Amino acid sequence: MRTRSNSGVRLDYYQRVVHKLILDHQQPVTGLFPASPHNDHAWIRDNLYCILAVWGLSMAFKKIADQDEDRAKTYELEQSCVKLMRGLLMAMMQQKDKVEKFKSTQHPHDSLHAKYSSITGRIVVKDNEWGHLQIDAISLYLLILAQMTASGLQIVFSLDEVAFIQNLVFYIESAYCTPDYGIWERGDKTNHGLPELNASSIGMAKAALEAMNELDLFGARGGPSSVIHVLADEAQKCQAVLQSMLPRESNSKELDSGLLSIISYPAFAVDDPQLIAKTRDTIVSKLQGKYGCKRFLRDGHKTPREDPSRLYYEPWELRMFENIECEWPLFFCYLILDYCFQGDKVNLTEYMQKLEKIMIRKDDGIKLVPELYSVPGDKAHLEQIEPGSQERIPLGRCPFIWAQSLYILGKLLQEGFLAVGELDPLNRRLCSEKKPDVVVQIVILAEDNEIRDKLLEYDLHVQTISEVAPIEVQPARVLSHLYTYLGRNKKLGLSGRKSRDVGILSTSKLYSLNERIFAFTPQFSDMQRFFIASDYELMVDMLKAEIAFLKSSWQNLLGRPLVVLTLNDMNLDQGKIPMAMITTMKKLKSGYINGTRVTLGNLGDFLSTSAITNLSFLGSQEEGYPDKLNPQVQSYLEEHLLRSFSSRLSVLSRPSGVRHARALRRRMSVRGAIKKTRSINVDSDTLGMEGEYVGSHLLERKPSWLEVEPGRSPSPEDAKKRAFTKGTSTTSLGITTPTIEISKESTPPPPKEEGTVKNVLLRNRTTSESQNIYAEQETDELIAMLRETESLDEQGDILQYLVDTHGLEFNTGMQENGKHVTVKDLLKVLYEKACSQKLWGLVRHTAGMLGKRVEDLAKAVTDLLVRQKQITVGMPPNNEHTIIAPLPENELRQLIHVAYGDDESTAMLTQELLVYLAMFIRTEPQLFLEMLRLRVGLIIQVMATELSRTLSCDGEEASEHLLNLSPFEMKNLLHHILSGKEFAINSVGRGNFSIVSNKSNRYTKKSQILLEGQGLQGTIDEAPITEPDRQGQWLRRRRLDGALNRVPRDFYQRVWAVLEKCQGLIIQGKVLQPNLTQEMTSGELKFALAVETVLNSIPQPEYRQLVVEALMVLTLVVEYKAVNHLGGTITVEHLVHKANQIFLEDQTRCSGDATLCCAKEGAGAGTGGAGAAGAAGALVCGGAAGVCQLLYDSAPSGRFGTMTYLARAVAALLADRLPAHEPVECAIT
Repeated sequence: MRTRSNSGVRLDYYQRVVHKLILDHQQPVTGLFPASPHNDHAWIRDNLYCILAVWGLSMAFKKIADQDEDRAKTYELEQSCVKLMRGLLMAMMQQKDKVEKFKSTQHPHDSLHAKYSSITGRIVVKDNEWGHLQIDAISLYLLILAQMTASGLQIVFSLDEVAFIQNLVFYIESAYCTPDYGIWERGDKTNHGLPELNASSIGMAKAALEAMNELDLFGARGGPSSVIHVLADEAQKCQAVLQSMLPRESNSKELDSGLLSIISYPAFAVDDPQLIAKTRDTIVSKLQGKYGCKRFLRDGHKTPREDPSRLYYEPWELRMFENIECEWPLFFCYLILDYCFQGDKVNLTEYMQKLEKIMIRKDDGIKLVPELYSVPGDKAHLEQIEPGSQERIPLGRCPFIWAQSLYILGKLLQEGFLAVGELDPLNRRLCSEKKPDVVVQIVILAEDNEIRDKLLEYDLHVQTISEVAPIEVQPARVLSHLYTYLGRNKKLGLSGRKSRDVGILSTSKLYSLNERIFAFTPQFSDMQRFFIASDYELMVDMLKAEIAFLKSSWQNLLGRPLVVLTLNDMNLDQGKIPMAMITTMKKLKSGYINGTRVTLGNLGDFLSTSAITNLSFLGSQEEGYPDKLNPQVQSYLEEHLLRSFSSRLSVLSRPSGVRHARALRRRMSVRGAIKKTRSINVDSDTLGMEGEYVGSHLLERKPSWLEVEPGRSPSPEDAKKRAFTKGTSTTSLGITTPTIEISKESTPPPPKEEGTVKNVLLRNRTTSESQNIYAEQETDELIAMLRETESLDEQGDILQYLVDTHGLEFNTGMQENGKHVTVKDLLKVLYEKACSQKLWGLVRHTAGMLGKRVEDLAKAVTDLLVRQKQITVGMPPNNEHTIIAPLPENELRQLIHVAYGDDESTAMLTQELLVYLAMFIRTEPQLFLEMLRLRVGLIIQVMATELSRTLSCDGEEASEHLLNLSPFEMKNLLHHILSGKEFAINSVGRGNFSIVSNKSNRYTKKSQILLEGQGLQGTIDEAPITEPDRQGQWLRRRRLDGALNRVPRDFYQRVWAVLEKCQGLIIQGKVLQPNLTQEMTSGELKFALAVETVLNSIPQPEYRQLVVEALMVLTLVVEYKAVNHLGGTITVEHLVHKANQIFLEDQTRCSGDATLCCAKEGAGAGTGGAGAAGAAGALVCGGAAGVCQLLYDSAPSGRFGTMTYLARAVAALLADRLPAHEPVECAIT
């Protein structure tokens, strides 16, 4: 430090500056800052940034305070900060009802206001007159409140205020899925008032949640009741979404300088140093100019071409703002602070010089930062031609206090009056430093001694739940219930936490309550939930995924994560512990699993190394007994102390006796009822086109039981309560081996009857016609048969038929404990039994009929959507429904079931796949690169096609196999399809399959040409089988990529460049207009979605993929500037068909394989364009859309590669537009 006098003098100068520019404007009553002398509105965000300089200066004075007057200055400055923070707090507390409402609705009109009157602290505009929903502003408030409190300021005075701030934490908890208006208050950049998901808001919310966690708002003088609690998973969700978005800001803004505030001071929200650097570099290269940075591309604010008379822009106008956007010196201030925190003196000096060059000096010698620099109106066209060439003029407020305040902080840091740690007492700046590896602690508990002894046989020593006392073990749902008491306050009318979700980070801590210690089992292991949980292989797989997730996400938390798992009877497979579990436990014992360090031990050993959170908020605070448990909590905990879930499944009672011949005949006509509801289709002429009847009968049938109990999914408990006969059954557990296919029972059905029933059922399943065939007494017989039959599949068929004819609530006439038994009750019992016997096809179907829904369905869909993936459900092309915004569980289930009509099994499968996709996107986001939309219906069809290919069976069998895969194998198959790995299928008996990765060429298959439409009687002999493994490889690859909507890197930016050079692209009759380039920038997500929507109108995935390849060839023509302009509109399919034609001519010339199909004499497929596709599947080889199968199966490169033919097609089409004297280059590098 310099001598007292010098530094004192310099600080006195800064104090005068701060007084004159900032504190003189602070309103004496409310403590708020008005926007300008003529506008008394006080914005939350601007006010917070204004006060930072005052706070920084107060800490600088504190360090040199050796005289009383300096101490007084320190206190005076600190109290100005407290005054402002409390002024904002009072303004927000006036709107406490909004906070309460917003927790449930997340509706923009229920949000806290973004600005208040600086004179009264009351609201200044109505709810619907402003884009008030700005999560980043509320988050910034919480973040700065936390930092100031940590630096020793006392801002919060009462426990009611603590409760309000706890509710503000809930308010920003859902930031990761709440579209808002963002830092520039405008949402979509056309300013039409459409909120968007903004990366800068999500980052600020993540920082605030982390900063607030376990913070005592009363500082050193507080106790347990003034501590704020945050569930770590909420910050983690923001983190994940942020990782997937950066450097993009939102759907309409491909980049935004506002992101500087989250990659560096004040938020430090990003953990990954490379991502921070990438975001900073992108902003500097695309947005920085001589006078600061542009806010975002094509920002029309205050430019000479903006029409000041209206608030919004027309989409086509945005192009005229290109290159003349205003530049804001504010962002130089952010960059200066960034380099101060990095300790990079060179860049710091450089940016400080840049900034001081453009600051404006007033008469008294103080330099001011203006709001923005704009191009003068008469120079706009020159600037547009040559960006950066024209002098700009300052506009807007001067000084712009937000920027001025950050500039003063920068100077204080640069001159050594402040250390970076003082501005960041919570050490947020260290979150991107490398941390030591996380060690995950795992405890396995047996429910009773019996299971403990079974584990001992394998040399695995575990304790039982009773042995770990006094620690109590509870399921995650108990923790989620306890957290609903957090933040309740009767005086303010605040109800506590609304979300019921507790993630793995929250259950990996221990919790103390008075003298008790609780451990919670993770949410995924909760058996009461969904049928997925009864597949132990999947549970083991999910455990591994969660351990990997803990490794990456526990970085900034205290202690080591602790995962507690309990084993009970439900986990056993026919009384034995499944091998999958044993091998996993052995791996855990070894200390490493999938690259994560783990340690397996007893609960007691881990007490000292685990994080322990105090649940003090469960006391009766408001009644004045903070140390006594809230009576409601007390009674809840007493009810929930773990009881053992030993429950016995019941079986439909079967009277012994001879079956009547008539009943036998009847059984045949019901058989296959379930199967007739299937709509997965593999064999139709082109994948992606539905069978004929599906479209029509879906609409006719009104599903009578979609509306049953929409409020909640029926739980297995209910079924147990209504069980019929107590006791267990041996017969259904091992004697009968259920076959996969329902119609392959031992007695062949009389063909005539099967046919008639099938037609009736398909035509319309609910009309009285079918009921006339079987009169009332038939129903009684069916019910009698139901009791006799031992096959669960048969019971399923009978119940399906009863539901179709009578509905779910039909009274079967049976009685149990004096209650009437309905069809629904029977279905529940069947569902339980199918679960325990692992008959997955039946499980999925009955779950669908009972209207069950996957527990985390809404969460899974949200997880996908917030990572910018849209989802479609239903079979293309007629029934696809797109989901673009998060929906509540009930609506989602409704939507999915409507999309598949009758087909309960596939509807259930869709829910299941959505959950798996969400798991993958959490743990392996790289699988989803270059995919914008996940079309679940198409993915299901591809899964069935893949099964039919590997098992060499027809489509119906394949879809049967698919629906009978266990949840674990289903997830496995999905993973293989997403990652494009080759796989083979091993049968493991009982009709179940296991899927293994192909590492070698051992598994060879017959020629795969015949799968496309002729079943198995195709021309195997003719097809030349040279290298069986290779054949069909590229076709399969294209089919997968097409179904997954995968495109090459930077594909959409390149298509944008092609659109610039022509008058439109036509695909499937839909036109991509060149004016899209006027409305959107090349990297904008909205543009990519527009292109993708057009591509998605192509039903056949492999054909779609060739169209993508054709577009890529066009982009190369543009990139290598082969021609200046591509002329009029281009029909992309013509290119593909032209390429096909050239391919067939080549094949004829060298008598290649295609001479057996399309290149035969008189096979007129080569010439017709899309016309040939009209007679769908008219090609011998089954190629889609009139293109030879062998072209689909060619590699992209090489002499006979698709790129070569497409390039020749493009050359042919462009021949008249190319310069005549240059040779045509067809080599594709």
